[in-house]
This record gives sequence, structure tokens and C-alpha cells, in this order.
Amino acid sequence: MSRSRPMSMQTNSAFLESDIKTKVLLICGVLAGPFFTLSWFLQGLNRTGYDPMQHAISSLSMGEFGWIQIATFIITGLLILAFSIELRRILRHPSGSVWGPLLLGLLGIGLIGSGIFVTDPLNGYPPGTPIIPTDRTAHGILHDLFGIPFFLGLPITCFVFARFFDRQGEHNWALYSRLSGVGMFAVFVVARLGFRLLPTYPDLAANFGLLQRVTVTIGLAWLTLLALYMLRWTRKENT
Repeated sequence: MSRSRPMSMQTNSAFLESDIKTKVLLICGVLAGPFFTLSWFLQGLNRTGYDPMQHAISSLSMGEFGWIQIATFIITGLLILAFSIELRRILRHPSGSVWGPLLLGLLGIGLIGSGIFVTDPLNGYPPGTPIIPTDRTAHGILHDLFGIPFFLGLPITCFVFARFFDRQGEHNWALYSRLSGVGMFAVFVVARLGFRLLPTYPDLAANFGLLQRVTVTIGLAWLTLLALYMLRWTRKENT
């Protein structure tokens, strides 16, 4: 007849499993940004007729190898969604943040949707496409809507977590979060305003991809560092 394990051993085993799960889900947040960035960078180097300085990241979803960027959107979204779920559990106590993890969850869903719904041809890509296409598809419109949680939601998330860092006494992190939010908003606005002026100033099209990449990099760098911070923070809380 088998003997049951002592209660202390069962408790330690459950704690260890919970600790491993927490680390894995937080590491998902660490990996999301570098994975997404490395993917669009390598694809941009090898795609015929594609100029990373001019064309949007989403345009990589089109063409023969478009499935790579589609998978990149979906995998990155799943990583961020997993991170947000664990972050919600960790920050459930009164000094935590409710809206921060929720907004990150919406960001993950937005990226998944951006992968499922492929963007319309834009800004000269694929080659031969007009700078601003006159016809929009339902897929293209839905792609743009799912992009809102990233380009608008992520800067707001930065400001939400700035308040969390202030409560933790982490004023440098709070400042960095606010600067990241402002930086994302500022570059995104410049990119959108420039895009609206393309019919009058077509030379602005040459920098649209660059401005978008700066926006994305600011946001994903902040997200990666947030996940690293939470790994350290949870380790400190458990000691």
C-alpha cells in the first residue's frame, strides 16, 4: 500500500510548480518583443521589392512568404497574452494594476487579429501598388482596427504602469514608462500625419516604414524590460 507524501512535501511541490509556471509565462513577455523584431528585420532583408525604410511591417504578410509574418503576428500575440494573464494574477493585490494587464491582453489579441486579417497593399508594396490604394477590403479594415491596441493601447499601458512604478517607489521606471508612452505617441502621430500628406508630398513615403519601426521598437523594448522587471520583482516577493 503506497504512502501519501507528507503535507510539507506536497506544499513545496505545489509552490515549485507555481513558481515554474510564473517564470515561464513571464518569460513569454520577455521573448515577445525580440522575436517580433528579429522576424521583421530578417524578412525585410530578403524580400524582393520590399524596402524596410518605406514599407510597413504588415506588408510582409502579403506574397508567397507572407505566412511568415502572419505567424509572427499570431505567435507574438499569444506570447503577450500569456504574459498578461500571469501579470494579472501577480498584480491582483491592492498595490497592483488592474488596467495594465488588461491592456496588455488586448494588445495580444490585437496582434493575433492583425495576423488573421491581412493588410491591404499600401505605399507601393507589392511593387506596382499606388501610394494610397483607392479600394479597401474588409480584411484590410479589420487589420487596421486590430492594430489600435498596439499603436494607441500600448502607449496608454506605459502610462498605467508608470503609476504602478510610482507606488513601488521605482521613480526611474515610472519616468522611463512615461517617456516610452510619449515617444510612441509622438512618432506615431508624425507617421500618420506624414501619411496623410503623401498625395501632396510623395517623398514622405520613403520614411513611413522607418517611423513605424521606431514606434514599434520603443513599445516592444518597454514591454521586454517590463517583463524582466516582473521576473526580478516576483523573485524578490517570494524571498
